[in-house]
Amino acid sequence: MPEPKEDEIVEIDFAPAFKEGQKVRSMALVRNDGTYPHAAVGDVLIKPGAIGYVHHIGTFLARYYIYAVEFVAEGRLVGMRARELEPVEEKR
Repeated sequence: MPEPKEDEIVEIDFAPAFKEGQKVRSMALVRNDGTYPHAAVGDVLIKPGAIGYVHHIGTFLARYYIYAVEFVAEGRLVGMRARELEPVEEKR
């Protein structure tokens, strides 16, 4: 049986990839699609490499996890998909 395509997977059938409070790095350039207040459509909200913390985890279309990530340096709380994030390992 072939592997399902990424858009065919129901993420919420599995545990979230990240936990609340977890430190993460953006792997994506995030522009305002019109849903972020006080910024023009197309404005860059988050650049790749920005560091943030998972504030809370929601779902979209009863299918995908959306991670609300607080990017402290940028002063923004932005919803992102798991594929747009990577964990940041804390140095011990």
